[in-house]
Amino acid sequence: MPKKKTMPKKTKEEYAVVLVTCGSRAEARRIGRAVVTQRLAACANLLETRVESVYLWKGKVEQAREFLLLMKTSTALLGALEAEVKRLHSYEVPEFIALPIVAGSPAYLRWLGECLGSTPPWRD
Repeated sequence: MPKKKTMPKKTKEEYAVVLVTCGSRAEARRIGRAVVTQRLAACANLLETRVESVYLWKGKVEQAREFLLLMKTSTALLGALEAEVKRLHSYEVPEFIALPIVAGSPAYLRWLGECLGSTPPWRD
């Protein structure tokens, strides 16, 4: 018998994926660990391959090799997450881009909510 297909659960855009570029792998790891430890993000993914960024900065075209950090959080925590990223980041103006999660697997979204709640899901 074929396995029943389940549709991804639509959200009310209560969760987001946040993109932050960092100047070093160590900085990305430090920020990722800090925000997950503080439960401002449920998960932080560090892309090990550097990204090449071309951008305007103070009127000049600049180029840099950076590390991309992806964090999953709730829209309610975006302000606190941004403040912590700014506090920990070495850049004068760190990238902080939040993209809404419009759908996802029900189990993953449930886990996300549990991790970002006040009581960890692994404790009573």
